[in-house]
Amino acid sequence: MNQGKFSVVILAAGQGTRMRSDTHKVLHPIAGRPMLMHLLSTVEAMGAERGVVVVGKGREQLEAALDGHDFSTALQAEQKGTGHAVQMAEQALAGFDGPVLILYGDTPFVTEATLVRMLERLAAEDDPGVVVLASSPADGKTYGRVILGEGDRISKMVEYKDANEAERAVRLCNSGMMAVQSRELFGWLAKVGNANAAGEYYLPDIVMIAKDEGRAPVAIEGEPFETAGVNSRAELAALEEDWQTRRRWQALEQGATLIDPESVWFSADTELGRDCTIEPHVVFGPGVKIADGATIRAFSHIEGRTIATGSEVGLFARLRPGAVLGEGAKVGNFVEVKKSELGKGAKANHLSYIGDASVGEKANIGAGTITCNYDGFGKYRTEIGDGAFIGSNSALVAPVSIGDGAIVGAGSVVTRDVAADELAIARGEQKGFAGWVARFRARQQAKKDKK
Repeated sequence: MNQGKFSVVILAAGQGTRMRSDTHKVLHPIAGRPMLMHLLSTVEAMGAERGVVVVGKGREQLEAALDGHDFSTALQAEQKGTGHAVQMAEQALAGFDGPVLILYGDTPFVTEATLVRMLERLAAEDDPGVVVLASSPADGKTYGRVILGEGDRISKMVEYKDANEAERAVRLCNSGMMAVQSRELFGWLAKVGNANAAGEYYLPDIVMIAKDEGRAPVAIEGEPFETAGVNSRAELAALEEDWQTRRRWQALEQGATLIDPESVWFSADTELGRDCTIEPHVVFGPGVKIADGATIRAFSHIEGRTIATGSEVGLFARLRPGAVLGEGAKVGNFVEVKKSELGKGAKANHLSYIGDASVGEKANIGAGTITCNYDGFGKYRTEIGDGAFIGSNSALVAPVSIGDGAIVGAGSVVTRDVAADELAIARGEQKGFAGWVARFRARQQAKKDKK
């Protein structure tokens, strides 16, 4: 959705000391995607003209993460507050005349709809100058409060520590996110002082500066999850759980069956079709697409793969990136599939590893089968034709091809191609020695009796 020209400043220069991590705070993942990337995907979909991420400690990590994204960085070398951080983006926005969204890298779930509302309200005829995003969380904690006057106009913004009892009772809390016209933003920031206990320049101070200049700053209210931020591992876990809960109910509303919703974990890009069934304790990693009518049985782990209509996975299956299941294919108990395609109706029901392979339609992979795809130096492919049958406990040493309709006898180690409709048996000849066991036992007992 393109909203006309607008720019985005994302603040990500905080130290993140409470995370106790070598990984930058905004790069910690929720639903398998770094927090910052959640936010970027939203504003990129809106068509931002310019994007600036304000960085500080750990800038190298952020610059690496931004590779491939049309976002520049601006350095806040000294941590002097949120107002000072936004000032660092002035050069990157030089020459831009339009609205600027000011967002936070550790507040990843503000929605496109809410950001559009902020831009639209900023552009309204009454020209409020500043639009503040607020919310009413169940626990306002020590967030700053937004005191409204007439309608959505802001009468006062006050930090919690400075608020009186009546002001603290107000549920509307400041998220810190704003929309401001660029031509006014940096002028107001230049007027922000640091006469406070922390000696910092606070971004919210521009609200009252704008008000003193005769403007009428306003607040719009978003959902609490949109304004929830992360400062610690505990808050990260809480936001993950909140996101997962909302995603589970979304899946149910879209026509999927979750037998035990609370035990299913999604990634940000998981796609579920209608009438698919997800049993308990299933984990979806990144890059999963489940078609209509597929079944994922309990305790399976799936990432980077596509599952077609009517396919079945698990129990205890692991599907790794590059795996594709055709219509009606089945991957059963304790089977691992990696970078392989299983054709329509193909089956690998038990205890097998299928890696770097192509399995034809209606082929049957017996229990304990392994595609030996790695020789210590390189990876090689195995080709299994339509209708082929691979006997239990077989090892297919790649590169190797099993033709259409071929049968590999159980326990075989296949090192050469097998032609179509050929029976291949590659195992030692079975020999029997009558009476050998009785004689062996007698000898062993005699040794024991002598002791």
